Amino acid sequence: MASQALVWLITGASRGIGLELTKQLLDAPSHFVVAACRNPSSASGLKALAVTAKDRLHTVRMDVSDASSIRSCADEVSTILGDRGVGVDYLINNAGIALRPDTAFSMNIDDLLQTFVTNVAGPARVSQAFLPLVEKSGKKTIVNVSSLMGSIGADVSGVSNASYSISKTALNMLTYKQAKEKPAVTTISICPGWLQTDLGGQNAQYPVAVGVAGVIKTVQSLTLADSGKFLNTKGEQYPW
Repeated sequence: MASQALVWLITGASRGIGLELTKQLLDAPSHFVVAACRNPSSASGLKALAVTAKDRLHTVRMDVSDASSIRSCADEVSTILGDRGVGVDYLINNAGIALRPDTAFSMNIDDLLQTFVTNVAGPARVSQAFLPLVEKSGKKTIVNVSSLMGSIGADVSGVSNASYSISKTALNMLTYKQAKEKPAVTTISICPGWLQTDLGGQNAQYPVAVGVAGVIKTVQSLTLADSGKFLNTKGEQYPW
């Protein structure tokens, strides 16, 4: 890895937005990607990318719902990058789940708690574990992949998708608190849009490649003045 390479760590990288982020980032020779997923051995998309990416792609195991898995992954990545004397420029908390459509009075509370563990506690734990590597880098950026469904002001989903929406509202508050606590780190929430993925469905508004290209462009143009904001793929601010 060249000393001027930008290091990206992406959670949930085996499919959907995470896999497309990995793919598009590797198109630029200056990017070094650490792709984290629950089961690297079965991540066929990442294996295919590794054939051409060679030493610019490292695939590591991480289950964001498991604290010990996160700690082990952080230790592994620290060893990988420590040998090169670099940190994590961009930490992309992408992994997330949406179990089933529900409402506030019909939702299964176990589903709500499971959604929170992955969508809120996961990014919180990952950010804690990787903060030393982020602070060691040049870009010092944390990106929490959120959704407009988490915006109370926008109210795009009405009564539906309660568990998922509530988790993304909480994730946005995590972003705000992270930004307040670490003013030298640029921390944002971003909505990639309604994309054609396993989670978004094939009737979604945009192909995943379009949304991901917008995410990358927006993230690479961030400054500290953007920290603590909820943005879309055009860099525009969404209401909380």
